[in-house]
Amino acid sequence: MAKPAVSVTPYWELTFDADGDPDAGRRDRLLAGVAQHDVRDLIVFAHGWNNDRSGATRLYDGFFEPIPRLAPKARIGYVGVIWPSMRFSDEPIPDFPRAVAAEMPRRPVLDKDTRHALLETFPGRATVIDRIARLLDQQPREDAELEEFGRLVRLLVDVVPPGPQALFAADTLCEGVPQDSPDMFAGSTAALCEEFAQALTHLESPDAVPGAGAASFSLPNPWEGAHELLRQATYYAMKRRAGTVGERGLGRVVGQLAAREPGVRVHLVGHSFGARLVSFALRGLPKGVRTVKSVTLLQGAFSHYAFASRLPHDARAGGVLEGQHNRIDGPLVCCHSRHDSALSTMYPLASRMAGDARGIAASAIGRMLGDKWGAMGHDGVQAVPGTRSLKLADALGAALPASGCVNVDAAAVVRRGGPPAGAHSDIVHRELAQVVLAAGRIK
Repeated sequence: MAKPAVSVTPYWELTFDADGDPDAGRRDRLLAGVAQHDVRDLIVFAHGWNNDRSGATRLYDGFFEPIPRLAPKARIGYVGVIWPSMRFSDEPIPDFPRAVAAEMPRRPVLDKDTRHALLETFPGRATVIDRIARLLDQQPREDAELEEFGRLVRLLVDVVPPGPQALFAADTLCEGVPQDSPDMFAGSTAALCEEFAQALTHLESPDAVPGAGAASFSLPNPWEGAHELLRQATYYAMKRRAGTVGERGLGRVVGQLAAREPGVRVHLVGHSFGARLVSFALRGLPKGVRTVKSVTLLQGAFSHYAFASRLPHDARAGGVLEGQHNRIDGPLVCCHSRHDSALSTMYPLASRMAGDARGIAASAIGRMLGDKWGAMGHDGVQAVPGTRSLKLADALGAALPASGCVNVDAAAVVRRGGPPAGAHSDIVHRELAQVVLAAGRIK
C-alpha cells in the first residue's frame, strides 16, 4: 500500500482558488472532522511559492512528522492549505533532495517546467509566455529588446489588477493608498536588469569586486537580471494572491469553524508567502472570533513593517496589517534568519518604490534592510511597540511570551541553501516544530 502524502492523522487539506474560494467538499470534511476526531488544537499550515500539491504535501509531511512525539498527550489535528502559487524550477523546495536541486538548469533560459508553471499560473497568457521564453533563449544585445521583455512581464502579471486586488499586494499604506508599487514596474527595464544581474553576481561571489581582475570579477549578463525580473514579477502576483486567499478564503473558513466548534484552538503557520497568507487571514476573521491562539511565520516574504501603526521613515504611513496581531488570543511569532538571501537581497531590491535609491551597488543591497523595504523573514517584525526578540533556544523554553509580537532568531537551523534563495526554504526542522507548539501552548 502506498504511503499517504502526509503521515500524521487526522489530516485535512483546504484548497483555494486564486480568488480565495475554497473547495467546498474539502472545507466541509474539515468542519465535520474536527468534532468527529475530538480535536482540541488544530495546526493550519500554508506553503509559500510552490507549483504543485506534491511539493506542498512533502513540506507538510516533513514539518508535522515530529509533532506527535513532541506533544504525545495533545489532541492535535493538522491542515495543509493548498493555494495556486508557483516556483521557478531552479529554486529548492523545502526538504527537497539537494542532489536533485543541483541538477536543475541555470539561468537565464526559461526551462520547460517553469514555463509550464507560468502557463498554469497565468491562464490565457500563452502567447506572452512564448515571447518571453524566446527572448530569454536568444538574449539579444539591444536595450530595446530588454525594454520589450519588461513590457511583456508587466503584461503577464497584470500590474494594476481590477477591483480590490491592489490592496492585497500592499504591505504599507499612506492615508489609505497602497505604497508598494515596486521598482520593477516602472523606469528603465535595461537598467533594472543590470542591477538584478549585479545582485545575483554578488550573491554567488560575494568577495568579487570590480577592478580586481578577471579571475575574481566579470561583468554580469543583463539577461540573468531579466530572468530574475520575471521571477520577482511573478512573486509580486503571488504576493497579491496570498493576501486574497488569506483574507477572503482562510479567514472565513476559520470563522466558520469557530461558529461550529468554538472550543477548537487554531494555530496558523505559514512559510514565505504562506506567512503572508495566514497573516491576512487575521484580517478576514469575523468580528469577535478569538479562536486563533497563535500565529507562527517562517521566513515571511512580506514587509517587516506590515503590522506597524507608524513607519519610522513616514509618520503618515502604517502597515497594511496594522493591529491585526491583536486578533490573536496568543502570540505572533516571527522566525527569521540572516542566511535567507532571497529576503535579505532580492526582496528589498524588488520592493523599492519606483525611482527610489536607484543605482545602489550590489555589495550594498543588504544594508537596505535597515530602510523601508526589509522583509520579515530576514530581521523580524519591526516598529511594533513591545515586540520581544529571542534566540531560538530561549523560544523553546519558558521565555516565549503568551501574547504580542515575538521575533525568534532561527539562524542556528535555517542556514542551508545556495544562491539566489539562500536558506529561504530550509525550514523543516524539529526545533521550528517545537516553536509552533510553544507558541500555541500545546503540550
